[in-house]
Amino acid sequence: MFLSTFEKQVDAKRRIVVPQEFRALVSGPFDGIVCFPSIEADCIEGGGRALFDRYIALMDEMPFGDPVRSAIELSVLGGQAKMSFDTAGRITLPEQLCDQFGLTDWVVLVGLGDRFQIWEREAFQAHRAAQRELARAGLAELRAQQRAAKLGAA
Repeated sequence: MFLSTFEKQVDAKRRIVVPQEFRALVSGPFDGIVCFPSIEADCIEGGGRALFDRYIALMDEMPFGDPVRSAIELSVLGGQAKMSFDTAGRITLPEQLCDQFGLTDWVVLVGLGDRFQIWEREAFQAHRAAQRELARAGLAELRAQQRAAKLGAA
């Protein structure tokens, strides 16, 4: 699983060092990662073959020509970039994705289990704060439902 959060500097050639923990998860015939514009947030989403296979399975559940399937295909398949690691464990971020998400000097790589995201540092800080509030409210609501169910069963 991709876990934890790492801040990395982007060099003049748009290269970043991918954390060793992330590189170890995607080792295999293709020594690198796939990245594409995230569907759910303003960042890059990335991972290995398992992530790609998961999106293919999701698309295969929808009929050919379904507008949602077409939108996912355009985002994931059409926006995908394969990036190999160099000898220092770096990847070169595509210029188009850097421009799209404002990735210039510092980025944040966030592990999300079967995938990770690459964020512009300040955008991630705002996103993390909003997600924390959403998680807090959602957890409080879940606990309230659990208490209500427990009282109803008693």
